[in-house]
Amino acid sequence: MSLPYALLLHGLGGSGPTHWQNWLAGELARHGGQVDVPRFTLPDEPRLDLWLTELREHLAAAPTGCERVVATHSLAGLLWLHHAAGEFDPALRVDRVLLVAPPSPDLADEPLITEFLNPPLDPAAVRRAAASTRLVIGEGDPYCSLEQGKRLGEALRVDVDVVVGGAHLNVDAGYGDWGAVLKWVRSDRTPLTPR
Repeated sequence: MSLPYALLLHGLGGSGPTHWQNWLAGELARHGGQVDVPRFTLPDEPRLDLWLTELREHLAAAPTGCERVVATHSLAGLLWLHHAAGEFDPALRVDRVLLVAPPSPDLADEPLITEFLNPPLDPAAVRRAAASTRLVIGEGDPYCSLEQGKRLGEALRVDVDVVVGGAHLNVDAGYGDWGAVLKWVRSDRTPLTPR
């Protein structure tokens, strides 16, 4: 079974070398997969319009004729929701999306991401942007409580996986190597479980 093309989208500040996204990129490349891990312009001072343009450029450059998957972390999850709600371009549609630890859409007191907050929560738009979307939230995430995460999943009408003790599902929470996310990319194995 061939590996899908994977586009891995980082959050605020980018994903460091020991983050699960970089581990995943390495694992996929090692097994012959096509992987794109863009670094958005101004990762520490994100601008929604700029990141949206760059996201769409990477989607437009993605190969066709194979399964295409997107795995976001943190702020990139809200970026994806803004993208999905924008003007629909069938050439940019992907097969599967994984939204890992997005901040609550109505998070307060985070001036660096104000432009990204309150994205349209349109389940029809989410289905237009990808055939399947899954949300993964960590118990104890300081940027999105379980209640907020579950409300987000309900609003989007997508499946939600809760990772017990997962916090923000980043390096600080112990998410460097994460076999479950590799299994999801390879075979859509669900639900996602702790490392």
